[in-house]
Amino acid sequence: MTNPTALPIHQLLASRWSPYTFDPMKSVDSETLSSVFEAARWSMSSYNAQPWRYIVANRSNDEALWNKVLEVLVEGNRPWATHAPVLALGLVTPNFEHNGKPNKAALHDLGAASASLTFEATSRNLVVHQMIGIDPDKAREAFDLDDSVEPVTALAIGYTGHNNALDSEYVKRDTRKRERKPLSEIIVRGSV
Repeated sequence: MTNPTALPIHQLLASRWSPYTFDPMKSVDSETLSSVFEAARWSMSSYNAQPWRYIVANRSNDEALWNKVLEVLVEGNRPWATHAPVLALGLVTPNFEHNGKPNKAALHDLGAASASLTFEATSRNLVVHQMIGIDPDKAREAFDLDDSVEPVTALAIGYTGHNNALDSEYVKRDTRKRERKPLSEIIVRGSV
């Protein structure tokens, strides 16, 4: 799905979207998935700390792990995410390794890494739907995470396509017009 942008931008940015509809018949092969997360690995970060971590569950390789990740999602995300072939949790290490001090950029850097993997996925005709809707305490318990790692977000990854099993409410969301705030609302000082 590509919407016209107000100004010309790279096609990967214009075509990126976060659908609810995943093709339940198409799995993601390990080589492709590895390349997607390799893009995250090469993302920028404060002090090159690379504070992001991921728990990646490819349903075709490890359904038990995939189910554990699904159970960490809040109830509102499970009905549609249950059709995604890959689920991942995005985590951060909240303190710098080099000095133990809080890394105020950790969440920003996780977002940058997840954006990088999203654009790599888009280049491979995959879609990524990022969600903040997880239960961090459930994630800590399910994956035995200590305080050195903080669960933050989740990602559903796969191929978009027709899915008869998906509630029509989610299909409607996928067909509505994509809209963004104008630049004049985003740039609050200065100009471009």
